Amino acid sequence: QVQLVESGGGLVQAGGSLRLSCAASGETFGRYVFGWFRQAPGKDREFVAGVAWSSSSTNYADFAEGRFTISRDNRRNMVFLRLNDLRPEDTAVYYCAAKPTYSDTWSQWGQGTQVTVSS
Repeated sequence: QVQLVESGGGLVQAGGSLRLSCAASGETFGRYVFGWFRQAPGKDREFVAGVAWSSSSTNYADFAEGRFTISRDNRRNMVFLRLNDLRPEDTAVYYCAAKPTYSDTWSQWGQGTQVTVSS
């Protein structure tokens, strides 16, 4: 299994930016796809973005396209999520997740990092 630890959340004004980081440790990283999810109060957890570890293939939720950028640093076993042009509705706990490349199930989760956007 791979262990995930997020960091980088905080309080930011609308229009501002943050970069979230996810440190991965444990098994061979090339076996996993990584992603970011978020959960706002009273709402279900939703997919934000994903990246294959061994390639540059990425995908985004519609609300994230053009504002958020997912990337990875294979050398440092890190996954990042750059959040630009933040809006109050982006306020949520952001989670890093991983799934084996052969699976459709996100099986590994970090503890989450809070992002709060003030208007």
